[in-house]
Amino acid sequence: MFKSIDALSPQDQKVLYDAVPQVVLLVAGADGIIDDSELAASEKVAHVRSFDFHPEWMEFYEKLDQDLHERLLAMIQDLPRETEPRQEELVSRLSNVNAVLKKIDKRQARHFYEGLLSLAGHVAKASGGFIGWLSVGPKEAKVTDLPMIDPV
Repeated sequence: MFKSIDALSPQDQKVLYDAVPQVVLLVAGADGIIDDSELAASEKVAHVRSFDFHPEWMEFYEKLDQDLHERLLAMIQDLPRETEPRQEELVSRLSNVNAVLKKIDKRQARHFYEGLLSLAGHVAKASGGFIGWLSVGPKEAKVTDLPMIDPV
């Protein structure tokens, strides 16, 4: 892994590792239903990124890919079941990414941020939107730009 993330405290590294499943659950749960196709899409993206992404992040995604499914299921169990409280909790947790991204190289931070945005888009498109008419449902569209994370 690249030096910037290795230099972070274990707590800061955890914030980055948790951000990926948190983005997945934020977008997947925006419409109130966390769909298996959304989870599968996120797992596929993480797997592909373990060998085809910005070189400095491939090891990160390789490690994440090893247990992403289990982490998603554990987070689902840990988070509130009701949509609004769950979304609020995820927004709160994801806002912690801002402080950590300021601690790493700006280019690497931008790649991570852009990767989260791309992941959010893949998850939003996975369930087919409203009655299959739209590729991204209106509730998902409100969170796919990850407004709680400052653009890098």
